[in-house]
Amino acid sequence: MPVVSPVSERLTVVCLLLLTFATGIVDAVSVLALGHIFVANMTGNVIFLGFWFVPHSGIDLTAAIVAFVSFLAGTVLGGRFARHIDSEVRLWLTVALGAEVVVLLALSILAGAGVLNYHDNTKLILAAGLAVTFGSQNATARLFGIQELSTTVLTSTIVGLGFDSRLAGGTGHREKLRYTVVLTMCAGAVAGATITRFTVAPAIALAAAVVAVGAAIFRFGPRRQDATAG
Repeated sequence: MPVVSPVSERLTVVCLLLLTFATGIVDAVSVLALGHIFVANMTGNVIFLGFWFVPHSGIDLTAAIVAFVSFLAGTVLGGRFARHIDSEVRLWLTVALGAEVVVLLALSILAGAGVLNYHDNTKLILAAGLAVTFGSQNATARLFGIQELSTTVLTSTIVGLGFDSRLAGGTGHREKLRYTVVLTMCAGAVAGATITRFTVAPAIALAAAVVAVGAAIFRFGPRRQDATAG
């Protein structure tokens, strides 16, 4: 059953769009700097795992496996957060997103200091940390029940965009939201790719800052008038 957001529907959408923007940033980092793998979009990684049987595919299969397993672990952690703090929605969101911010900042600092180097095997730690955080983020976002805003996957959003379009005989229902979600992730990817051309750590720090803004809105935003929890 979807949870009731502690803030208005408009602010909830804004927060989830911020998380979607952060996804675009980190997947740009992982594709360009961590072995051409995804840390938030697991559909791509499942395809990459199939390349195990194809030599010289150009994909770092070890990184893909690490990202897949870590993302799954993140969804478990997100589920634990939700089930233990579900009666206090603001607290649950603060803990879940706050933990994500802390991990992203730690990874940014370690990468910036050279402790984690995306040119050697320590990039696997970066891939694992990023995948855990975005697995948890996905598990958190899905509980709002907004299909278009899982924050890490766009396939169903794009399907809905076409299926409900006037061209397909539909009404264009939620068309504006769907276009906004797609453009938001694309914008995040542009930002992540642009920064990653020069260095990785600031891109991860930017993702942390964006998630922190979303967490702050959920925590301190005006209470939803019809909210029954949080």
